Amino acid sequence: MICAISMPEIRCALRLGTSEEINSGEPELNGENCVKQIYKRGFDAMMAVWVFMVLGAIPVPPCVAQEKTPTQSAGVDNTKMGAYRALAQLSFRAFQKGDNATSAELARILERSWDAAEEGGGEHSLAKTNSERFGQIDEAMDAFIKPILRYASKTPDPVGVESAYNEYLNKLKEGDR
Repeated sequence: MICAISMPEIRCALRLGTSEEINSGEPELNGENCVKQIYKRGFDAMMAVWVFMVLGAIPVPPCVAQEKTPTQSAGVDNTKMGAYRALAQLSFRAFQKGDNATSAELARILERSWDAAEEGGGEHSLAKTNSERFGQIDEAMDAFIKPILRYASKTPDPVGVESAYNEYLNKLKEGDR
């Protein structure tokens, strides 16, 4: 019985432990040499696959990215809405931990900062440049912070606060555009 294995540039024929030449002029290949060549070719092919996989895993440079992500400094986005987003995140984290006093304090700072800069901040404020967007963000912010600010008289609903928080963050994303 003959077992023939064909790969580019490798031709071996084994007959139950003996070898025979395939073409005259080629050196005789015993079973051991034939297997070594097959393994070498397989290893070379696997290395080629590995190289392509490694090259495919190289990240795409940021200049090719589809969506521009804002840079940050100390965890705060360097965007027009970044400071408001950071204050909202801090307030919400404190709320989640049950620290209603700190959450309310941060919510009040958020509200005062927003009103001073975007409502009465001059010609570059959002109220002047895009009053419709200002109104949407202001309304979303109020829905988020009012239950937190009133924590002493009425316990805020965690699900409602989280929903308002997420909506506020979505509106802030729109404000960064």
